[in-house]
Amino acid sequence: MSEWNWATQPVDTDELADYYLAETLDGLYTPYALRRPAGDGPHPFVFIAYGNGGGGMEWLRDRVHRFRHITDVLLEAGYACAWSRYRTEVELGYQTGGALRTDVRQGMELMSRAPLEYEDEVAVLRHVAKLPGIDGSRLFHLGVSHAGEMLFKLLSQYGGLLRAGIAAEPASHELLTLSFDDHDEVTVSGGLRDIESLDMRSVERARRAITDPDEVSRRLDGVDIPVLVLGREQDELQGIFRLTYELLAAKRSDAEWRSWSHDIHGYIYPTGEPDAVQREALAVIVDFFDRHA
Repeated sequence: MSEWNWATQPVDTDELADYYLAETLDGLYTPYALRRPAGDGPHPFVFIAYGNGGGGMEWLRDRVHRFRHITDVLLEAGYACAWSRYRTEVELGYQTGGALRTDVRQGMELMSRAPLEYEDEVAVLRHVAKLPGIDGSRLFHLGVSHAGEMLFKLLSQYGGLLRAGIAAEPASHELLTLSFDDHDEVTVSGGLRDIESLDMRSVERARRAITDPDEVSRRLDGVDIPVLVLGREQDELQGIFRLTYELLAAKRSDAEWRSWSHDIHGYIYPTGEPDAVQREALAVIVDFFDRHA
């Protein structure tokens, strides 16, 4: 067993996933489950993420087995890939915490705030880039929902890590400094917003909800890679997805947009035999990575 490798477990009778623990920025550990294509490599790598954090190893193992189709597709295309588990989102932690700063006190590290969930992604990317058989200069990101927003948060503060990224149905509420004061369906309890019933299908309504356009612009200035934004036509937050793309496209000519009609949020991660829309979307994803590999 490699000194990097924490455990190896079967995906099925003839496929394996290597589980690793990446040291986080504050010295703890976050797990990820890596699958490699055939051959010695070095292989390009895709970080696969969905939603908020938490759930631990049980969540990670479930993703490896029940959502294996996306990894099968990427492996077939020649990409190493990994599901990861990161810490739980902190409500408005990105908005209020600012960039993470470190210093030394009495010979030990001191931080301006605790690391956030997207910084666990940073830790995994730095860790996997050092593994044998992985091309550390060709790292990619594929995130759905909150993990789509996490891609932009990561890019706004940590440049030079990724070759390209895909933000599918990105829930970019915090990134875009959106206010929901005039949305009766959004409630606040104990300082935590409940946006489960938010309906923002209109791009213009989402644009009007931006409270700090200068800060949004500064954040998007940090995007140093091509990004493909994926929407979902009937999603209640389609206006936010599309606005994320439009604001990025105003800054980068290599920003791309695709959208499909599908009943499932997170449709690019099928749990069974993919339907025609899912197959088309997955082909677009592989093509995007191939064009930037």
